[in-house]
Amino acid sequence: MNRTMISATNTLNQLQKQMDTIGHNLANSDTNGYKRRESMFSELLFQQVNNQKADRDINGRMTPAGIRQGVGAKLSQSEINLAQGSLKSTGRNLDFALTARNQFFKVLVQGEDGAKVRFTRDGAFYANPAGNGEMMLVNGQGHAILDENDDFITFTEAEMNSQDIRLGENGQLTIAGVPFNLGIVTIEKPQFMEQAGQNLLGLPDDLQGLGVTEDEILTNMNGALRNNIGLAQSTLEGSNVDIGKEMTDMLNVQRAYQFQSRSISMADQMMGLVNGIR
Repeated sequence: MNRTMISATNTLNQLQKQMDTIGHNLANSDTNGYKRRESMFSELLFQQVNNQKADRDINGRMTPAGIRQGVGAKLSQSEINLAQGSLKSTGRNLDFALTARNQFFKVLVQGEDGAKVRFTRDGAFYANPAGNGEMMLVNGQGHAILDENDDFITFTEAEMNSQDIRLGENGQLTIAGVPFNLGIVTIEKPQFMEQAGQNLLGLPDDLQGLGVTEDEILTNMNGALRNNIGLAQSTLEGSNVDIGKEMTDMLNVQRAYQFQSRSISMADQMMGLVNGIR
């Protein structure tokens, strides 16, 4: 296989990954609090071929010396864009929207590997029966919403039936006069966060291997930091996906995909001509 085919094949594989990212963004354009991902490319290993025997032969040359041959491009990074999404009023007292760019709610997710704390911008909460006349605050998937101490937020059915649900300052939720401090974090380094499914983000498992600590990636908004929490009640944040931009990016990726496919066809035709020489 010649160099043209190698470069085109490598790039085709990476363009497919970018197409998957764009498709994921479009599929979540109506998901509350969803943050779009952006893909960036970098060049793979390249080879520099010097075609001049001596430096004196390149004197007066207007173009770069040598021939640079690459082996395609790769998807170097897929990062989260944390730009604020549009806010929409719902009139529902258990809907909350974070108005500070990097802040997230804390959610406890029970999985096969045990319970793990995840993070979300989706503030559509519900009251779920927890037994013994108690209710628990959960998200749309039934995962428990945590308070500032990583404990469940529970209250009685009578308190919930009163419909006296108010959002105070510093992210304090009051249900029938009983206060709860919602668990909120500020993500300082979003590039380290991983998609955990169900519109949730999670910390990577190998923090030590990445050379960072949890405290460097996120900050728990406790104590005096709660003064910096931005929250609105009876409001939800939409996704920050721009459908027009995503469709334009999709067309560009399709054109690039067609170009690389055409390169493989042309390389195959050229090899056929060479092999046909008698």
